[in-house]
Amino acid sequence: MVADQDRQELTERFHIERLWVYYGNTPALRDITVGIPADAITALIGPSGCGKSTFIKVLNRMNDLVPGARITGTVRLDGEDVYGPGVDPVALRRRVGMVFQRPNPFPMSIYQNVAYGPRVHGQRDERKLRQIVERSLRQAALWDEVKDKLHRPAMDLSGGQQQRLCIARALAVEPEVLLMDEPASALDPVSTAKIEELCQSLKADYTIVIVTHNMQQAARISDRTIFFLAGEVIETGPTSSFFSTPKDRRTEDYITGRFG
Repeated sequence: MVADQDRQELTERFHIERLWVYYGNTPALRDITVGIPADAITALIGPSGCGKSTFIKVLNRMNDLVPGARITGTVRLDGEDVYGPGVDPVALRRRVGMVFQRPNPFPMSIYQNVAYGPRVHGQRDERKLRQIVERSLRQAALWDEVKDKLHRPAMDLSGGQQQRLCIARALAVEPEVLLMDEPASALDPVSTAKIEELCQSLKADYTIVIVTHNMQQAARISDRTIFFLAGEVIETGPTSSFFSTPKDRRTEDYITGRFG
């Protein structure tokens, strides 16, 4: 993990201020002000229903697709308000990729899964597509396992391989940020370890935000941790000190297992 003094020197990729999110008239997030550092892993922890997944979807406007969702406050990516007039949500989601809790490969070949995004964005050169597919699969630590069966159905892969394929698919459009909503929760320990190793290798080139219920995982791989409770951010700080010396009693109660 990054030392505390180094953590302070990292620039913010996202800055969120006075964020409220409503589903109908019910607030799901309440007055959130927090930063997400660039080129680091930020873990979001908290009990079920506390707002972690809602928050992560705010960052690339996935909540736009939820009927009745309403958002106030500002969410800035590199200084630009992503909810500002003229911002194209599709272009935003290219910059801010998303990997979901359960692997969701498309019902097509491994190759076609990874090439799908670049093709949608206009890439038609097959030589370049082959390069993108290989690069993305290498980044996702999957190339050596699938290089001889790229035209096999993606659904033939194991669960852990499918999740790494989904990561490769997200990386193929060259995002700046990778959002991961409990990406290892449905995987076995060996596959989980591979996902964690992958996150560590990717953070040199990407800002990563990961939702996890596994506090040991957050402690192992993240540089910064944010604790959510009942739609509010209770505490945030460098992971190196967050778990050893929490400042809020509610944080201590949660990470020691008194509730949640």
